[in-house]
Amino acid sequence: MNQAEWLERYFQIVSESSDEGAEAVRFVRENRIRVGMKRARKSVGAFWTLGRSFYLNKVHYTKESALENLRAVTLFVHEVRHLQQGILTAMSIYGEMEAWQYEFRLYKKLTGKTLKPELEELLALPLSYERTTLRRAQRLMTKFAGFWYLAWMLPLYPIHKELMHSITRKPYDDI
Repeated sequence: MNQAEWLERYFQIVSESSDEGAEAVRFVRENRIRVGMKRARKSVGAFWTLGRSFYLNKVHYTKESALENLRAVTLFVHEVRHLQQGILTAMSIYGEMEAWQYEFRLYKKLTGKTLKPELEELLALPLSYERTTLRRAQRLMTKFAGFWYLAWMLPLYPIHKELMHSITRKPYDDI
């Protein structure tokens, strides 16, 4: 199957999965985001780029398996969420936490399954700029995805807010 045929089938599957999937596909189409497959490190299921692209990791997916695997649907929603957030938020633990919660709430909704304990705990955390909550989310992401997921490298807040926090020591909302 060629790229265009695969992409249309993939979009259809994601769109039909849920309202979240339909919204993500609509965003991708309206913003002409490139979607494809590329190889990445094993700890990554999918990724976005500054060039406004989304890729499933070839280490885990083929064109055929992506059409059959529900995680390929929820990863799409996760990565598109980052593209919607913008780079400053996406490259923070706050941005990751929001995308992980969005993805795994959808996965739970679609499967009805209980997730691994670290994911259930992550879903139970309030999405907030509270630093202790964000540190907990960071540890849970690392526990689930492993050291090479590199969540430990991200600032808790979007970087411009993190820099202001390091200078003023004020909470996010006061910066």
